[in-house]
Amino acid sequence: QAVENVGYSAELIEDEQKRREKQQIQAQHEIRQRKWQAIVALVLGFGLMIWMLAGGQTEVTPENRINWMIVGLATLAVMAFTGGHFYQRAVKNLIKKTATMDTLVALGTGSAWLYSMVVVLVPDFFPQNSRHLYFESSSMIIGLINVGKMLEAKARQRSSQALERLLDLTPKTARIADESGEREIPLSNVQPNMILRLLTGDRVSVDGIVIQGSCWIDESMLTGEPVPVCKNTGDKVSAGTLVTDGTLLFRAEQIGNNTTLANIIKLVRQAQSSKPKLGQLADKIAAVFVPVVVVIALVAALIWYAVTGQISYSFVVLTTVLIIACPCALGLATPMSIIAGVGRAAELGVLVRDADALQKAADADTIVFDKTGTLTKGEPKVTALYTFNGFSKQQAIQLTASLEQGANHPLAKAVLDMAKNVTLLEATDFNTLKGLGVSGVIGRNNVLVGNRTLMERNQVETQQAIQHFHLESERGATVVFLAVDQQLAAILAIRDPLRDDSADALQRLHKQGYQLIMLTGDQEKTAQAIAKEAGIERVIAGVLPEGKAKVIAQLQQEGHNVIMVGDGINDAPALAQANASIAMSSGSDIAVETAELTLMRHSIHGIADTLSLSKGTLRNMKQNLFFAFIYNSLGIPIA
Repeated sequence: QAVENVGYSAELIEDEQKRREKQQIQAQHEIRQRKWQAIVALVLGFGLMIWMLAGGQTEVTPENRINWMIVGLATLAVMAFTGGHFYQRAVKNLIKKTATMDTLVALGTGSAWLYSMVVVLVPDFFPQNSRHLYFESSSMIIGLINVGKMLEAKARQRSSQALERLLDLTPKTARIADESGEREIPLSNVQPNMILRLLTGDRVSVDGIVIQGSCWIDESMLTGEPVPVCKNTGDKVSAGTLVTDGTLLFRAEQIGNNTTLANIIKLVRQAQSSKPKLGQLADKIAAVFVPVVVVIALVAALIWYAVTGQISYSFVVLTTVLIIACPCALGLATPMSIIAGVGRAAELGVLVRDADALQKAADADTIVFDKTGTLTKGEPKVTALYTFNGFSKQQAIQLTASLEQGANHPLAKAVLDMAKNVTLLEATDFNTLKGLGVSGVIGRNNVLVGNRTLMERNQVETQQAIQHFHLESERGATVVFLAVDQQLAAILAIRDPLRDDSADALQRLHKQGYQLIMLTGDQEKTAQAIAKEAGIERVIAGVLPEGKAKVIAQLQQEGHNVIMVGDGINDAPALAQANASIAMSSGSDIAVETAELTLMRHSIHGIADTLSLSKGTLRNMKQNLFFAFIYNSLGIPIA
C-alpha cells in the first residue's frame, strides 16, 4: 500500500521462477512501450517542424482553420498515447503538493498545446503577432524524453540480468549421499548437515566442509584467481564454484540465502539500488523551479493585465512563461553531451552501458584494480625455465609436457601450451599424487613433476635450484620441479603474467593524478610481486567479494570518488558499489553486465583514454547546461 501511495504498483510474488519471468516480461514491455511512444511522438513533431521550415503556412486563417484543428486533435491523441504517464504522475504530484520533472514536462507541453488550440479556435482573441502554434513542440518534447526513459529502462534491465546470471551459478539440484545410496534432490530440499557428493564438472550447490575425498575446484568467482584449488578433508567449499577434477563428499552448512554466493547477489543488488541518479537531482530542482515559474507566470499576467487591461495579452504572457520554462534545452543539454561522448568512446574501443557513467568517471580521484585478468592476462603461463645436470631446455619441456598430457592438474595447461611445437612422448604407469604432482615412466626413465615436497619425499637433491626457487616464489610464481631417475632436471616458474602494456598505462594514470590501488583475493606475496612490477604502491590482498565492496565503501566514506576496474564474478559487488565501474570485455558476463563501461580492447590504456574522454564530456555538459540555464533564465523575464 505504501508503494502504491507514492505512484507505483506492487505485488507480492513468492515463487522465484515466477518472479524472474514476470520481471523480464515487464522490463521488455516497458522498453517496447517507451520505444513506440518515442517513435510516434517524434514522427509527428519532426514532421510538423520540417513542414514549417519548408515554408508551410503557420498562421491560422479561415481557410486552414479546420486543418489546424485536425492537427491539434491529432497532437492531443499523440500526447495522450505517448505522454499519458507524465500527466498521470503530474496529477498525483499535485495531489501530494509536490513537483518533479514530470510536472514540468506536463505543465510545459500542456500549456503549449492548450495555447495553440485556443489560437486555432478563436484567433481574433489574440494580437496579430501572438498567433503562434506550438503543436510540434509538445510532441517533440514528449518524444525526446521518452527516448531517455527507454534508455533508463534498458539500463535497469541490464542490472537485473547481471543478478540473474549470478543466480544461475547455483545448480537446481544437489546429489545427496545417505544410507539408501546417492540420488539427486531439488536444491530447495537441501538441509544443513546433509552429506552431498561432488563429481567432476559439478557446480557446488551450497556452502559446506569436505569430509571425504579430494578434488580441484575453480574458485575464480570468489577469489578471481585462474588456478583451481585442491580441496581435501576439512576444507571449505562454496556454492557456485566449479569442480574441475576429482570427487568428494561434503557436509552442507550454509544453505539458501546464507551462502557466499547469495551474499554476493545481495551486495550487488544493494549497491545498484543505492546509486543516486541524475533524475533525482532534476526532480529536486523541479520541486523548487515549478512553483517559482507558476508564481512568475501568474504575477506577470496580472501585471500586464493591470497595464494593458487586455485579458488576451495577459493570457499570452501567462502561456509564454510556462512554455519557455519547459525544460527543452535543460533536458537536451546533458543527453547531447552524453550521446557525443558515447560515440567517441566507441571509437576508442569502450562500450558505455550507463548514460551517467562518463559524468561519474570524470569526478573520480581513485582507481581500484582487480589483479587477475585486469592487470594480468588471466591465465597461467610458464614464465621461466631453469635446467640442471646436463639437461637441455628442449628435453625439459618435452619430458614435462609428455607426463602432464595425461594430467588434469591445473598447471598442466600452462605446460602443454609451452610445448605446442614439441613432439610428445608416451608416458606409462601414470599416477596423480594428491597435493604433490604426477609421476610416470617415459621410455626407460622414471619421471616426477611436482612441488618441492614431492622431490624431498623421493630423495631428489634440490639444493642447486634453491636460489632460483626463492627468486621465482618472491615474484609470485608457482615453482614446478622436474626430476628424471631421482635426479633434478629442471624447474619451471608458472604464474599469471602482467599484461604487456599494464605498467606503461598505470604510469600514465599516475601522472594524471589518480591514486592507484590493487584489490585482490590472491595471497599477499603474489599481489605484492605483481604490484611492484606494475608500479602500484598500495595493495589490499586476500579479500573476498563482500570485503571488496566494503573496501570501496570505506574509500568513499573517506571522501574519494572511486572507479573499480575488474573482470570476474568476485568483482561484481565492488563494481556495483563504486562511483563508476569498468570491466574487461574478456571477463565474466556478470562483471560486464554489472559494470557501466566495458573495455573492448585488452589494454589498460583504454582506461586512461576513457577518463580523458569523460572529463571532456563533463566539461561540454557543464557548458551546455550553463547556456541552457541562461536561456531559460533570460527567457522567462523576456517572456
